Amino acid sequence: MRLLGYARISTASQDAQLQLDALASAGVESRDVFSDVTSGSKTAAQRPGMRRLLDYATPGDTVVVWRVDRLGRSLIDVLNTVNLLTESGIAVRSVQDGIDPATTSGRLMLNMLATLAEYERELIVERVNAGIAAAKASGTRFGRPPVRADVIAEKLEMATGARAKGKTATQAAELVGWSRATLYRHQSAAAAQTVDQQQSPTT
Repeated sequence: MRLLGYARISTASQDAQLQLDALASAGVESRDVFSDVTSGSKTAAQRPGMRRLLDYATPGDTVVVWRVDRLGRSLIDVLNTVNLLTESGIAVRSVQDGIDPATTSGRLMLNMLATLAEYERELIVERVNAGIAAAKASGTRFGRPPVRADVIAEKLEMATGARAKGKTATQAAELVGWSRATLYRHQSAAAAQTVDQQQSPTT
């Protein structure tokens, strides 16, 4: 079993020595320390130091950090990183927080983190849904903008011409960037519109 250290600071002006000293006191050799200097906008898996650590670590190793928040930019990111490591057979130990899966209290702390992260996920979903509802109430439209009728008509004419030259429905649809189902839908709509126009009384 190896002890592998991980340290993270947000900017180049910050000093990582406090973290490095803590890792050394925990028994981590300096050659086994991986670090990142990066903003909190990147998830753990996006950081080059963490990626090197994940490539280097093997089942049975333990990743040691000064504090558990060094593993992620948010509670969810921290827990995702812990899960990524533990699912690979790699343990996680936090010097400052007393998190150690080898102990009963350490496992309890990890379970508490999981519970809090799930609560945070639910709050995020609620906030997003509330924001969407408020935007819809104010008239904001979501989804793709509607395609202009003249563009549809032009594509339909091209697809119809391709069909007349022996192309299959799928080939004709792909020619104009549609799926076969989309082609059939527009053909049906155009046919129904033609029937309506023929049945409408003339003025």
